[in-house]
Amino acid sequence: MSEDKPKNLSRKWSQVISVGWFLAFRQIKGSNKSTTFLIIFIMMLTFLNLVVVSGILVGLIEGGRVANKKQYSGDVIVTTLAGENNIKRTNEIESTLIKMSGVQNISTRYISSGQVEANYKTRRDFSTPKDIAGTQVTGINIQDEEALSGISNYVDEGSFLNETESGYIVLGKNLLRRYSEDFGDVFASIEGTYPGDEVKVTVGKNTKTFIVKGIVSSKVNQVSLRAFVTKQDFLRLVDKADLNANEIAIRINPNSKITPDGTKANLINAGFANDGKIQTAVEATPEFLNQIRIAFALLGNVIGLIGIVVASITIFIVIFINAVTRRKYIGIMKGIGISEKAIEVSYIIQSIFYALIGGLIGLLITFVLLVPFFDAYPLNFPFSDGILVAPIGETMFKFGLLLLVTLLAGYIPARNIVKKNTLDSILGR
Repeated sequence: MSEDKPKNLSRKWSQVISVGWFLAFRQIKGSNKSTTFLIIFIMMLTFLNLVVVSGILVGLIEGGRVANKKQYSGDVIVTTLAGENNIKRTNEIESTLIKMSGVQNISTRYISSGQVEANYKTRRDFSTPKDIAGTQVTGINIQDEEALSGISNYVDEGSFLNETESGYIVLGKNLLRRYSEDFGDVFASIEGTYPGDEVKVTVGKNTKTFIVKGIVSSKVNQVSLRAFVTKQDFLRLVDKADLNANEIAIRINPNSKITPDGTKANLINAGFANDGKIQTAVEATPEFLNQIRIAFALLGNVIGLIGIVVASITIFIVIFINAVTRRKYIGIMKGIGISEKAIEVSYIIQSIFYALIGGLIGLLITFVLLVPFFDAYPLNFPFSDGILVAPIGETMFKFGLLLLVTLLAGYIPARNIVKKNTLDSILGR
């Protein structure tokens, strides 16, 4: 007898769902097509509001992180430890990386703080202020840097450095007043300097003149606020006695199974932890950017939740009006033996239908149209190129949340109408 109860219960609910499905299908099929389209459209907009708004806000920061990884840090970056002047045993680290599995590109950079002066030829009066900008003079191996960051692709004016030439310099755009004036006086910049002009570069007590070869336009500060010269010119300028560098950026082969964390661990296991600061690209991202990302995600979710509330109210009203106008028919259905549960299930299925179709259309628009579009044409902001961030897991969670809220919004009004007295419903009392 006890074994029959679960079977009977299962059979009962199977009948309830089957009848509810039939009633819901008949109701949707017989409903006004324009009304159905409008409700689905509202659900689609609600889903897009939930996903796209937070995705774009987070994408403003994520776009900066992607650019930072692509143009500057690579997947792993080694920098100088606090209190040190350079990375110790640079040559040994390079040799180890070349042999290390998964490593695709390495760029070793030599960096020293200095000044670029633009008006040293025309400043005849010593009372005239020097037109100078503080910068990090960076010596690079052009071939290695190009392979890692593709830096020449970001040259807006002139051209990039050439290994066979000496005495040339490439300036980051924010060292120039015409580019940096939108930021106010956040950092010093020089006036009216163009490719072909000559500037004086001072590092410590050493001074050398360079011809400006090109201007690099980037939204990554480590690129836009630096001055680039060849490694050979840098070593001559600073009169450097050793070849220990200040940065080593590492790019991992995307087709390999090696992760940035794995490469970092390999370097530490090789005994280089005390020679330089080893970080993945994520770890090298400034903490304030991570905090802004969290804040933007929270703001986007709040805006999206407001949209869900609006959508749930819409479904509530639609189901409530539908149930009220069909109150007499509900009473008749109850009178001929159709269970209250089956009628409630029919309205729940209607609600889920609207949310499911609207959400699926929203998913299609998000991943087929919007994400590729923003990847190809990112939003142009002063500090980053904004993309649309829509992780599959998080997006599907929001989709499920929309279905759940819609289910409740459909059940509550249906329950309130269905539970009324059958005779009163039939007679319209």
